[in-house]
Amino acid sequence: MKASIRQAYSAATDARAAVQEFHASVTQPEMALVLFFCSSDYDLNVLAEEMNRHFAGIQVVGCTTAGEIGPGGYRVHGLSGASFSSEAFTVVSGSIEGLHEFKISEGHALGQRLLQELESKAPQTTAENSFGLLLIDGLSVREEAVARSLQEALGKVPLAGGSAGDGLDFDRTFVYVDGSFRSGCAVLTLMTTPLPFTVFKTQHFVSTDQRLVITEADTTQRVVKEINGLPAAEEYARLLGVSVSELTPSRFAAWPMVVLIDGNNYVRSVQKVNADGSITFYCAIEEGLVLRVARGVDLIENLEEAFAGIRAQIGPPQLVIGCDCILRRMEIVQKHLEDRVGEIFKSNQTVGFNTYGEQFNGVHINQTLTGIAIGMSPVEAHHG
Repeated sequence: MKASIRQAYSAATDARAAVQEFHASVTQPEMALVLFFCSSDYDLNVLAEEMNRHFAGIQVVGCTTAGEIGPGGYRVHGLSGASFSSEAFTVVSGSIEGLHEFKISEGHALGQRLLQELESKAPQTTAENSFGLLLIDGLSVREEAVARSLQEALGKVPLAGGSAGDGLDFDRTFVYVDGSFRSGCAVLTLMTTPLPFTVFKTQHFVSTDQRLVITEADTTQRVVKEINGLPAAEEYARLLGVSVSELTPSRFAAWPMVVLIDGNNYVRSVQKVNADGSITFYCAIEEGLVLRVARGVDLIENLEEAFAGIRAQIGPPQLVIGCDCILRRMEIVQKHLEDRVGEIFKSNQTVGFNTYGEQFNGVHINQTLTGIAIGMSPVEAHHG
């Protein structure tokens, strides 16, 4: 089977020019899906119009970002993405609107409906040859419930995804589905393929011995008021050995917290310290939750190890769909590692975006790279 995925990146700042350039690179006969990630700086109405025009009659999903990953490396203010041939992929997608009123039953219904649709299009569909990709409004504060309910419906079909971003504005994020950009929306895409693939996550943090117990929280807003029975910001600062005024985004990025779920550490990151001394998190937080302060290890080394593991499993990737946390980007920029990270992503055929949160098999996390790596044809992989 010849290469069945084409990827592209456009740095054009004009929406029309960007889509035109993107289309020229990804277009191929019989496309099952076009997936894209775009800067929220574009005129999104124009971008949607152009996507509709260039890819009329083709399934297209995408979202706004806090940075893009693609053939251009690790970038901002651009458009990246890929097309998937129907020769190698059977694809279905569907969305949930009005996430602020989301009910678990909606997640179950969408997951089950799409699985049935996929099985009717591709009777050979199993949990072994299929995967799901979730793109969701990054400001919806509903990622946990959506990811969990979809995973429950999908059973053993693995799921990865990311929360849409809007640079660093935290104002409005959009998911693109059915020809338009929508807020308060999630889109689930299911794919079946004979190609080898793996759904993965990696983070460069290890937990320390410093325990925190959430003693008072507003769970609907992900706001923690008290840690260990003390004002949240004060106690977090004390554990880090700094003053409350030194609790800055770069400090949050360097010292997140982790929660242990089924023997795996999942990162819970701080979004901001509020005027009243409470802390807003990027992830669900409930009272009684025990967290540990985590410390970073070498991000580059961790990334290289993750890709080495992927290659050992599926051979050289034809494409990696990567959902990389905005907090990782902040650290990468702060340490001037953009070029090195960009090279690692490029050499592993990664297309994706910087997120406001990541999803992995039904769990919503932060400060993590999650994704789906797709190999060459099964035959080529053995000779590769």
